[in-house]
Amino acid sequence: MKFLIPGAIFLVITFLLIWVISVYNKLVRIKNMVHNSWSQIDVQLKRRFDLIPNLVESVKAYASHENEVFTNIAQARATISNAGNMDQRTAGEGGLTEALTHLFAIAENYPQLKANENFMALQKELSDLETKIAFARQFYNDIVMKYNTKIQTFPTNILAGIFGFTFLGYFEVNSGRERESVSVRF
Repeated sequence: MKFLIPGAIFLVITFLLIWVISVYNKLVRIKNMVHNSWSQIDVQLKRRFDLIPNLVESVKAYASHENEVFTNIAQARATISNAGNMDQRTAGEGGLTEALTHLFAIAENYPQLKANENFMALQKELSDLETKIAFARQFYNDIVMKYNTKIQTFPTNILAGIFGFTFLGYFEVNSGRERESVSVRF
């Protein structure tokens, strides 16, 4: 009987310690998955960012008087370059997407541009990148949801608070235009 109480206390403490270590490791693993998935988005966004000047130059040759669109693209790229955090970066990416939408709308008015092989190749590459970005965003948001759910549910939320795990934001569409219905005219 003398050894039964200290033994039970030892088992409870050991169980709690193993549980704390297990929960902490799961939180670290999920948070690392979030960072990895953001890195995957970042790679695709960088490829898009680098492709834009070539696309703009192709359009400028045909539509040099469309300065507002070119200015908006340059401003969006500057916002992305100077972004200090993910929210600023996401806002800049939304602005860039909107500016590119305008660029392609302008291109519709120039049949000779639409027939240009270089422009067509750049447009296809950008379209492929946008698809990859969409998949990467979805994966990122799924991992962030899993992480946020984990740190908000009991009893993990207690340890998450103690160890400083905080809520992470989703990669959301910022531009109202991206939420609007697309109008197709023939």
